[in-house]
Amino acid sequence: MTYLAKPKLHHPTLAKNAVGYTRRDYEGKISTLCAGCGHDSISAAIVQACWELDIEPHRVAKLSGIGCSSKTPDYFLGNSHGFNSVHGRMPSVLTGANLANRELLYMGVSGDGDSASIGIGQFVHAIRRGVNMVYIVENNGVYGLTKGQFSATADKGSKSKRGIANMDEPLDLIGLSMLLGATYVGRSFSGDKRQLVPLIKGAIEHRGAAFIDVISPCVAFNNHAGSTKSYEYVRQHNEAVNRLDFVESREEITADYAAGEVVDVAQHDGSLIRLRKLAADYDPTDRIKVMNYLQTAAAAGEVVTGLLYIDPKAEDLHHHLNTVDAPLNQLGTRDLCPGAVALERINASLR
Repeated sequence: MTYLAKPKLHHPTLAKNAVGYTRRDYEGKISTLCAGCGHDSISAAIVQACWELDIEPHRVAKLSGIGCSSKTPDYFLGNSHGFNSVHGRMPSVLTGANLANRELLYMGVSGDGDSASIGIGQFVHAIRRGVNMVYIVENNGVYGLTKGQFSATADKGSKSKRGIANMDEPLDLIGLSMLLGATYVGRSFSGDKRQLVPLIKGAIEHRGAAFIDVISPCVAFNNHAGSTKSYEYVRQHNEAVNRLDFVESREEITADYAAGEVVDVAQHDGSLIRLRKLAADYDPTDRIKVMNYLQTAAAAGEVVTGLLYIDPKAEDLHHHLNTVDAPLNQLGTRDLCPGAVALERINASLR
């Protein structure tokens, strides 16, 4: 199979930011995700946010686990540092890297399967420790790489591609991150770029654990049950001489609505998701009120989007551990082994 490569030459009239980069300089490889996938819109929002903030690409470290969402760091910031960990283990790798070199901007990109199931324990501890990072979950409620099984965030009563209803209660990553002490919490919809880009920019500028849950529709496993145009129907009624897998191209789902409004967004399978954008006078600094508001909205079947909570006096893991200002990976032997006198002073303080 052959994939087209992006041209390396840029038109000389492309606009540059304050550090001399064009928006194209923040892109990565051509996406191999399904056409119309919401994850690609999130990648585009990350590119836009970094370009507008004048971030030098080599200052960013992007990390991921396993899944469709974890493939996306290959599609943005191609000139940054990158590490693709094993399934669910991205948070601990990010934490270690952050402790070693605090000068980089850390961005963890994960999915609802990667973070809410096998990686839930790692997610919990990275958030509660206040690691200075931007943690984005591209949330579609299914395991896209393994044919659409329910993930832990799938709503109770939702139906799979095969028409099977999910009877388990969903895991609420927003509520969990609030309980764990995340100091920047937001939710958005992949098709609402006007809201998502500022949310990502705010998370990048924030010091501490910044978590963003992005609802991102899966185009491959949102087909009408019983449709004669569905993939399952065609496979069942086709006497094929070989087995091919094809994902029909879909239009990207977008949403554009004002602060305080509620909008029903139609998904590829005909179902609706009801989004409520926070009002302009919403106070995101009262954790208890925010949690009550989110529970009330959830009971009404609404998914609240926007900057849900922020602690303007947040501190990060380095502050909690009282580490030195210099990155640990730049310390020499003299710094790490100051001698017997310094060791005795440390021991005396612990007696």
